[in-house]
Amino acid sequence: MDYALAGKLGVDKGSGEQMSGGEETRLKIAQALSRSVHGIFADEPTSHLDSEGIHFLIRQLSFYTGALLVISHDRYFLDQVVDKIWELKDGKITEYWGGYSDYMAQKNEIQKKQEAQYQQYMTERERLEKAIADKKNQARKMDQKEKGASRKNNSDQGGRLAHQKSIGSKQKKLHQAARNMEQRIEALGTMQAPEAIRTIHFRQSDALELHNPFPIIGKEINKTYDDKVILENASFQFRLGGKIALTGPNGAGKTTLFNMILNREDGITLSPKAEIGYFAQHAYTFNHHHAVMEFMQENCDYQVPEIRAVLASLGFSQHDVRKSLAALSGGEIMKLQLAKILLGRYNILLMDEPGNFLDLPAMEALEHLMKSYEGTIIFISHDAWLVENVADQVYAIEHKKIIQIR
Repeated sequence: MDYALAGKLGVDKGSGEQMSGGEETRLKIAQALSRSVHGIFADEPTSHLDSEGIHFLIRQLSFYTGALLVISHDRYFLDQVVDKIWELKDGKITEYWGGYSDYMAQKNEIQKKQEAQYQQYMTERERLEKAIADKKNQARKMDQKEKGASRKNNSDQGGRLAHQKSIGSKQKKLHQAARNMEQRIEALGTMQAPEAIRTIHFRQSDALELHNPFPIIGKEINKTYDDKVILENASFQFRLGGKIALTGPNGAGKTTLFNMILNREDGITLSPKAEIGYFAQHAYTFNHHHAVMEFMQENCDYQVPEIRAVLASLGFSQHDVRKSLAALSGGEIMKLQLAKILLGRYNILLMDEPGNFLDLPAMEALEHLMKSYEGTIIFISHDAWLVENVADQVYAIEHKKIIQIR
């Protein structure tokens, strides 16, 4: 085993049987890369890796000459490593050439074509339906005219009959034309509307409005765990309304800082009206007998249709919304917690690795929801794509300090 490679991935070669799940994952990656094999199967290889580990893995795989088959929801990793993507959906595999950016470009092009085809289909269907209604309306008016004429006392019996025959012939032609157009509608078949991007307009009540330009301030804060200095005379100012990413290697103190903010420890100053929602990766407690919608409506000012729109964007079907919490998978519980935090009565969100364990459609939806959120978000993430597309400020914990790097 290449121990230098293992060290770069954050594996302690002496840890042996006491490795955590993350260390075990990194050790398996190091073992696979150090062997002379013709192919590698990798299932979520970037899970639990920090940014340094991910970039080192990308560099190693770029020089790997064998075949690589990878399952990953890390969009930056996919963009850097793969040259073909297989999308599994509805029991089918669709092939796209290139990395993730190429995949999205091709998907967008397909979406545009589907929207154009659907619009053409709906235009033709509506034209035929209007024409059918017009023909039937004309035939109905003729029928009413014929009935009115029959009531008149007409001495010229033959002329009246000839007139009725003429009207009847026109009615038959109109009905036949309507039937022909109905057959053309049947020939068109049915076409499903393309999946639309669901949007939500976030709002905040006046009672939760913050006016402090920096609702969270840290001044010369210090933190020590078991004689290990985590933060030393560290200072920062998180601005109001910002989408702020907090980065740094594993163990640098990112989650520790979140806990310091939540506990309002020495050196941390919060706006008096700050209402903080916290998304963690574990340790949730809730009533498993609650239904999904019942759970979502607690501490929430949004209407049911708005809640459904957010849940649908994260992959919940109408059937899922009617389930009890006990029937949900671990991944579904994570997505539900994300939705609940975003729709809760908060004005500041602390989100610790919100993209972990989400599939790609849910990641795209989360990214859109975070960018649209009205309040302040500080989030921890090693997902370079999420940081690049959501954060307007980036802070890193380096050398026991909190440094703004963007």
